[in-house]
Amino acid sequence: MWTSLHTKVHKTLQNSLILPPKKRILVAVSGGQDSLCLLKIIMDLRIKWDWEVSIAHCDHGWPSDTGISDHVKKISEEWNIDFYLKRTQILKITESIAREWRYKVLLEVARENNFTAIVTGHTLSDLAETVLYNLIRGAGSHGLSVLTNTRPLTNSINLVRPLLNTSRTETLFFCRQLNLPVWEDEVNTNFDYARNRIRKQLVPYLKLNFNPQVEKTLYQASKVLKAESDYLEKEAGKILKLASNKKKTQLNKKILQTIPLALQRRVIRMFLQHNKLQAPNFEQVEEGVKLINSPHGSQTSSFSVQVVLEVYDDYIVKK
Repeated sequence: MWTSLHTKVHKTLQNSLILPPKKRILVAVSGGQDSLCLLKIIMDLRIKWDWEVSIAHCDHGWPSDTGISDHVKKISEEWNIDFYLKRTQILKITESIAREWRYKVLLEVARENNFTAIVTGHTLSDLAETVLYNLIRGAGSHGLSVLTNTRPLTNSINLVRPLLNTSRTETLFFCRQLNLPVWEDEVNTNFDYARNRIRKQLVPYLKLNFNPQVEKTLYQASKVLKAESDYLEKEAGKILKLASNKKKTQLNKKILQTIPLALQRRVIRMFLQHNKLQAPNFEQVEEGVKLINSPHGSQTSSFSVQVVLEVYDDYIVKK
């Protein structure tokens, strides 16, 4: 059965070429509605695109995961698709650790079996929730321009998200329309997770009281921010190279004084990251920016003991 969502995804792939023809692709399948919707569409399009399609499933070893891997394996057998399973028993039940582990093992499977793309079922709804999550946590524009249609994981393997302009409402309708065997993961209803509270409480509230199309609006804003952030990062990188010494332990204040505040902030953030302050917060970046116009002997106070910046004549130096 061909649906409007088949057409939508097919056109997205034609326009973006994020999944070229004649490729070996690995579809990450959790068993939920988004990944099953993705798998069904990919399987229905595979002849048109001449893809070799396989499934990978990641079992976190959590009590809530019991039975899911068998369910996904059964789907792979019924649909005649090669199946790869990765298991662990040592993960804490946290979103970030689980996500890092999944990408790590998916990349292992892709490398070992010559796949050129890992395809995931991230949707428009996921993107909107991620933007809101990062905004609430205090991310800058680089943190709000997340989740792109594709990004390289290695020189030969890309991460691809064909459903990024498709909402979770659409994937649910698709699964019901085609009677797909969706596994209802109880973790998705656990409000201990911030993302679940955003998904189940905040987004519905925003839709009801502010903007029924809030997910689409956040998607569009994210695309604009991504383009602008990429440009500013590139320019800031050039300035960092020009203003710093080889070891990137000092910055020329006179050069930084000639550039706009938006670039000053990015150069300072990059400089701090080069000097082992991996995730500088707003206050730390602002304190670094203040040194650009501060007199000799001024120094930062809110940084870790490993990273202190001080003004020495016309330079900001890492002590």
